[in-house]
Amino acid sequence: MRVLALETSTEYCSVALWQDGEITERCELAGQKHSELLIEMLDALLQATGYKLQTMDGIAFGMGPGSFTGVRIACGATQGLAFGASLPVAGICTLQALAEASGRLRVIAALDARMGEIYHAAYEKQDGVWATASEPRLCKPEDAPPVSGDDWFGAGSGFAVHGKVLGERYAGQLHGVDGAAVPQAAAIAALGAAQFALGRGMDAAEALPLYLRDKVALKTSEREKR
Repeated sequence: MRVLALETSTEYCSVALWQDGEITERCELAGQKHSELLIEMLDALLQATGYKLQTMDGIAFGMGPGSFTGVRIACGATQGLAFGASLPVAGICTLQALAEASGRLRVIAALDARMGEIYHAAYEKQDGVWATASEPRLCKPEDAPPVSGDDWFGAGSGFAVHGKVLGERYAGQLHGVDGAAVPQAAAIAALGAAQFALGRGMDAAEALPLYLRDKVALKTSEREKR
């Protein structure tokens, strides 16, 4: 199986090609230039590996949560590429991608959502498959949902920005933290390949974002009244 993947939900832009477990990836610190870099990076990846888009079995993409603009870029690019090549797609939660890339079995994934909030989820790997211990949500770090047991690993920028609060919230349960971890296309590709192998590929029109924040442009004063 051959899967193309892209991830643009943070300040990084990454693309990857997964072929029977072997992954080739390219990643750049894009800032606000994802739309300028993405297709160029995809073309360079395909040329370097010697494959054409039409030879892929599917396209996986980071569907969010994350940067509103970045997530839209990933969805739009995936739809266009998949429609053009008649390929199925697989949307992968960026929080699960953090868990996959961590190499750990129990992961609390948290991305900084700004406005004093985080995107949060918790996952446990059981028999090689991720099970969701806490569903993706938007919350304040002090309101992060509890998890049972210990030996959890914290991953994502939420721990870099709100490390003290999250450390207190999960006191005695965290046995390692990587606040510099960001969602990457390599993990998106691996998780996407698993979805395609189970026959869970979707039509290109279903390449939709996972925002979690129901009103992206909400002012701080408005959010405080909710």
